[in-house]
Amino acid sequence: MSRTDSSATTPAALGFSMPAEWEPHEATWLAWPHNPTDWPDKLDTIRWVYTEIVRKIAAGETVCMLVNSAAAQKEALRYLARAGADAGRVKFVIHPTDRGWTRDSGPIFVRRDSDTAIVHFHFNAWAKYPDWQKDRRVPERAAKRLGVPLFEASAGDRELVLEGGGIDVNGRGTLLTTEECYLDPKIQVRNPGLGRAGMETALRENLGVKNVFWLPGGVAGDDTHGHVDDICRFVNPRTVVLIREDNPHDVNYRPLAENWERIRDLQLEDGSKPEVVALPTPAPLFFDGDRLPASYANFYFSNAAVLVPTFNDPNDRRALGILAELIPDRPVVGIHAVDLVLGFGTLHCLTQQQPVAGPRP
Repeated sequence: MSRTDSSATTPAALGFSMPAEWEPHEATWLAWPHNPTDWPDKLDTIRWVYTEIVRKIAAGETVCMLVNSAAAQKEALRYLARAGADAGRVKFVIHPTDRGWTRDSGPIFVRRDSDTAIVHFHFNAWAKYPDWQKDRRVPERAAKRLGVPLFEASAGDRELVLEGGGIDVNGRGTLLTTEECYLDPKIQVRNPGLGRAGMETALRENLGVKNVFWLPGGVAGDDTHGHVDDICRFVNPRTVVLIREDNPHDVNYRPLAENWERIRDLQLEDGSKPEVVALPTPAPLFFDGDRLPASYANFYFSNAAVLVPTFNDPNDRRALGILAELIPDRPVVGIHAVDLVLGFGTLHCLTQQQPVAGPRP
């Protein structure tokens, strides 16, 4: 079966739910970079950063790499070979894309016992850019490739728009998101007229979560308008990291302080309080006068390692140390991201995990 009619039932009603990112992966989905406007004058440099990402991920799982054409596949193989990445662990999927931000446009997986499925959240380029038609078809292409059900995400009788970077889950029933991203009535409105209650119902029905917690907003320079994966992340079922800005003159100081006020009210799905650990922020980075959303929270759990963006900053070591202490079951590895963040995103924004089918370990 390649498609499920979401009007008949929902993923949650069928027993599907979204697992946590640290649970075992079958694969990680990436898209080979090709759009020069994402990284002005840096596209070749970014491809070398990709080879390092692939090298680290392929040590523990398959990489499913979206490429625009057979020629793009040959190009990617040349880069991977020169960098010493294990190309034998890379499965190429020829499917044209507008950009490479697979976290947001790629397949979002849910799981039930021995089954996995994909929820199609109708990507629209963050309600900001006009070129999203190719990216929107990626989940359907992935479902056909894998032979898994595809649920059309909905909120009542309308399509639901949501990006993977706008949510984070602990795999036990709690989901984090932000009001800035999904409740702002004027800026980058994904689902016009759908308020808090409607959004929470849709998240429960489509992702199988029980508990939705809203933080106020994201960081300066984030052109997604408030994705949670730049500010607050689960590192285990009962612990979150939340970025903190200590400089009162920084533009992020006040909004991040508001997040710290709100997080005091966070309750997990069982009513208990999580542990909340502060992550530092790097010094501000700019390009052409624009503030870039450089954040250590944009890390990615792969099977073999946790990949953490670094920024040639004194706080790189602090962030890596904090995460290594919190995540003892796999290495915590820094990936140079000063060039990546020119595209207004880094490691988590580029990746999307495909969980192993089967019960939670």
